[in-house]
Amino acid sequence: MDPLPHAPSGKPRSLDRAEGVRGIIRGTPLGADVLRIDPPGLPELTDAFIDCGFDKRSVVADFSVPSVLDEVRAVVARADVVVTGYRSGSLKRFGLGTGDLARDNGGLVVATLNAWGTGPWQKRRGFDSIVQAACGIAADYGSDGDAGWRPGALPVQALDHATGYGLAAAILGLLAERTRTGRGGVATMSLVRTAEELLGAGFLPAPGRGHEPEPLPEPGYHGMESVHGHLRFVGPPLLADGVPVTYTRAPVAYGSSQLLWGKA
Repeated sequence: MDPLPHAPSGKPRSLDRAEGVRGIIRGTPLGADVLRIDPPGLPELTDAFIDCGFDKRSVVADFSVPSVLDEVRAVVARADVVVTGYRSGSLKRFGLGTGDLARDNGGLVVATLNAWGTGPWQKRRGFDSIVQAACGIAADYGSDGDAGWRPGALPVQALDHATGYGLAAAILGLLAERTRTGRGGVATMSLVRTAEELLGAGFLPAPGRGHEPEPLPEPGYHGMESVHGHLRFVGPPLLADGVPVTYTRAPVAYGSSQLLWGKA
């Protein structure tokens, strides 16, 4: 992708309001200047925050404070991408709904993700395991044991991972389109829609039903010093021009950054 002309470093500026595994995936910076914003009083679990935090800065901002909300809007006005992971329409009361963002910054790429899409459950909270249970994956992967039948689950948070990578691909596609048209765009995804796609593709029997998965190769580990101590981690499973993508900066302390672009 060509450098973005209005970002001094040429790097896309991404504003990330993301949590959990899908936050890790959709927030994978790929060279972007990523500023993650979280609300006060709802801190991420420490291990999850570290997993999500490579190549990002971290800000805590209370949108109910008018002066803080003005600062957020100023940051949004200079952003290339805004990623949100909240219930449908939950940011409208702050003037930060999808339509508001697109109106205030015509070149902005807005990427939204929630559990239940725009259907009748859109106002409900949810996460991967809950969606797996609701859409039938838990029943499909259930098994009999000493205590009788129990619902099962996929061995990883597959909906988070698949949806997050899908959203990341959509963001890159919209940024590439913007280099030609000058206009931004909107990408919207949900965990339940991803579940529908995966179920439609069919599935392998759960282990123990005559099918044992092939063992995976041992991942390549990396090490990096950080304010959280020495970190041992696996890099993103992504290639750029055939070269594995790597992280360049360790996770910062939670809420330690300024609500500004290009500031630590």
